[in-house]
Amino acid sequence: MSYYFQKRVRLDFDQSIERVTEALKKEGFGILTEIDIRAKMKEKLDVEFHDYKILGACHPPSAYEALQREDKIGTMLPCNVIVQAKDNGETEVAAVDPLASMQAVENPALEEVARGVRERLRKVVESL
Repeated sequence: MSYYFQKRVRLDFDQSIERVTEALKKEGFGILTEIDIRAKMKEKLDVEFHDYKILGACHPPSAYEALQREDKIGTMLPCNVIVQAKDNGETEVAAVDPLASMQAVENPALEEVARGVRERLRKVVESL
């Protein structure tokens, strides 16, 4: 089982961020964090890196339900979605597969929640 699903799109980087943000909202997610890897690599290591952002997405009802079933699950939240510039003017969007992540947690009660989040994230990626 892969730990992510992805799609390449013919949009520039900023357009891709906008599209992903809109698609996440449509599926009930909010973005809790946004990490600009390019800027951090320049700041911390003084190296050049391609456009790459990590969006920490959260579906509040699912997060609440998961936290009710496993109080340490916050260590695996939020669900990360990456957007990165690729060659030929393409951008790649990839999202973590929560079901794959939950395999490390020995709590079968989380599987139903993870499946729901997985389907929402898959819809986001496929909709681009």
